[in-house]
Amino acid sequence: MVITLGAFLLSLAPATAEGHRLGLIDAFFTATSAACVTGLTVVDTGTHFTVFGQVVVLLLLQIGGLGFTTVGTLISLAFNRRISLRERLVLQESLNHHQIGGLLPLILRVMAYSLTIEATGALLLFVRFAQDMPIGQAIYFGIFHSVSIFNNGGFDLFGRIYGPFSGLAAYASDPFVNLVVMLLIFLGGIGFIVIADLLGYRQNRRLSLHTKVVLTMSGILTAVGAIILLLIEANNPHTLGPMNGVDRIFASFFHSISSRSGGVSTVPVADMEQSSQFLLILLMFIGAAPGSTGGGIKITVFAILLGAMYAMMRGNRDIIFFRQRLPKASIIKAITQTWLAMFLVITVAMVLSALEDAPFLTLLFETTSAFATAGMSLGLTPELTEISKVLLSAVMFLGRIGPLTLAYAINSGTKKELLKYPEGKIIIG
Repeated sequence: MVITLGAFLLSLAPATAEGHRLGLIDAFFTATSAACVTGLTVVDTGTHFTVFGQVVVLLLLQIGGLGFTTVGTLISLAFNRRISLRERLVLQESLNHHQIGGLLPLILRVMAYSLTIEATGALLLFVRFAQDMPIGQAIYFGIFHSVSIFNNGGFDLFGRIYGPFSGLAAYASDPFVNLVVMLLIFLGGIGFIVIADLLGYRQNRRLSLHTKVVLTMSGILTAVGAIILLLIEANNPHTLGPMNGVDRIFASFFHSISSRSGGVSTVPVADMEQSSQFLLILLMFIGAAPGSTGGGIKITVFAILLGAMYAMMRGNRDIIFFRQRLPKASIIKAITQTWLAMFLVITVAMVLSALEDAPFLTLLFETTSAFATAGMSLGLTPELTEISKVLLSAVMFLGRIGPLTLAYAINSGTKKELLKYPEGKIIIG
């Protein structure tokens, strides 16, 4: 419903600049990308849309960042509607919350955290943008980009100033903008549950296992990704080559963080080496934390897969994180989610290769970006045929709500197993 309404509004004449009215497919793609906080675009947001169209995109980003189920619950609470047990189960799965209790207070805290972080980000960006543009425009740009970046949306308006699809290239050497944007992406990507846990640390004096795993893996992936990008791109004259040492480090960390769902860039990703592009595909596929504004298979799932591999190599029967054993159900869920994601991304990339005349790596990059709601692009999206745009729209939708959440929503109910079958053995390895 949100996407359909957004597509209708974006297809109206007042939403676009004169002579640039969007077709239905392009409007639907843009609305899907905004509502699913992806960032893939078929037109430049800053030059193609009017202020009305940009505000529509902004509202879709906010709704998508908070989550469809969260917004639906807030609307239900506003109208004093009772939340059923089935709806609580879907909400629990969507937020990746461990307990069915305490969901409604958590949702209210999510709203408060989001607005506070976005307001702070908007103020900081305004202070910097005010040096380059009029005050009114700086306020508008600060609000739009804070909401877009915190919600890992990837939309920007800088095409109006620096040329279409320019992104944050003008601020590639600006440490203040880099730090603010990276912090917004990080806070949006670790998830509201982790933020609540960190804010309550002074009182509780302990962090949950989930928070420890998310923060540890986020740090490892960010550092490893930045180091590899720096090594590969240091001599690339189209990306990091012309930069000094400090700017190269900032750009490497920026893209390592942004690739896991932020979607913004300071150097042209299309000009990166193929090895760097494939690294970004892997980082996008892993994605952000559960219950966050980011996508991907989730960083905790990747941690469980690594833990399972390590446990098997050590001959251990259990996966141990921070002296706590993971339940078998979490391991099976992680494996299922990974296989569903891999099947979806590979299948769609293969279909696109039959529909589009483009290198397979480029098609795989765009497909992974759509599934992971990352928003990074090698420039192919605006050139796609209409059927490919519809296909990627479906991938963005599935990537945002999650295949398992969809299964919970449409499942008629779990069936209790009345039989326990005898154990069998197959040869592995």
